Amino acid sequence: MNAGAYGGELKDVLVNVTVMDREGNILKKTPEELCMGYRTSSVLSEEYVVLEAEINLEKGDRRLIRARMDDLAARRREKQPLEYPSAGSTFKRPEGYFAGKLIDDAGLRGFRVGGAQVAEKHCGFVINREQATAADVMELCRRVSGAVKEQFGVELEMEVKTIGNF
Repeated sequence: MNAGAYGGELKDVLVNVTVMDREGNILKKTPEELCMGYRTSSVLSEEYVVLEAEINLEKGDRRLIRARMDDLAARRREKQPLEYPSAGSTFKRPEGYFAGKLIDDAGLRGFRVGGAQVAEKHCGFVINREQATAADVMELCRRVSGAVKEQFGVELEMEVKTIGNF
């Protein structure tokens, strides 16, 4: 899905990916062939199973790399609800907006359905506050999406991919 954060994306370092298609054929694909974009690639639409990925990292000074890694980890701990289970950022960033800000502006900070909750630390995350079921999480996401659409006319798209109906 082309994960990314703090100005970088997987496609920036990806050389190629080995995938298996529905017929069991093993294929090697480049990032261009996978049509990688913001939180998307053709892996899902083509129903590929990713078997291997080759990445190209740049050499650098160990101390500077460690300092950058420590800085990014600290920023995540400060801004994201890492103390609770979650699937990460729940909604994609809508064009021209930030999902977390829209959710917060809709008055949904801390909103709960069963054990699922909009994180108080960062409204772009749905956390498992207390033994949430998949149905709790999905109902919370539906209500959040509906409220944001109703109040601001902005459609939130799930970043988290799901299997099944809840």
